[in-house]
Amino acid sequence: MTGPRIDALDRRILQALQEDATTPLEEIARRVGSSKTPVWNRIRKMRENGVIQRQVAIVSPEAVGLGACFFVLVRTSQHNTEWLSSFMAAVERHPEIQAAHRLAGDIDYVLQVRVADAKAFDAFYRRLIDDVDIFNVTSLMSMEEIKNVTALALPDEE
Repeated sequence: MTGPRIDALDRRILQALQEDATTPLEEIARRVGSSKTPVWNRIRKMRENGVIQRQVAIVSPEAVGLGACFFVLVRTSQHNTEWLSSFMAAVERHPEIQAAHRLAGDIDYVLQVRVADAKAFDAFYRRLIDDVDIFNVTSLMSMEEIKNVTALALPDEE
């Protein structure tokens, strides 16, 4: 599946926005070697066609008391629509879950969970297993975050 076609100028604009989306339009235009109006039009077009999904502030988890990161590996013995709907609803109900992925292989899903500490994780875990029937869960606590970026490594034009 391929998305909308973007060219080298779009890539430079996206790189600048990924570094800091609050950068003034004039500065982005200067950095990418264009003028303000074409850069604005390209940004607007990339928003409209879904290349730019949203712009957010990235908050330090430690600064707001959410210094513990857990990865939850979920295996299910049920592979039906009803269970999947229940699981997806549970994922949506729990704001502690920052990311959820369906996997290929022995593990069915992986969840990234941010909480204050191990006690808060235990409370989250108990609520999760009350919400949805899970065959097997393995929880891994991150000891140190080595790399966590939001910027995509944009491929060069083909």
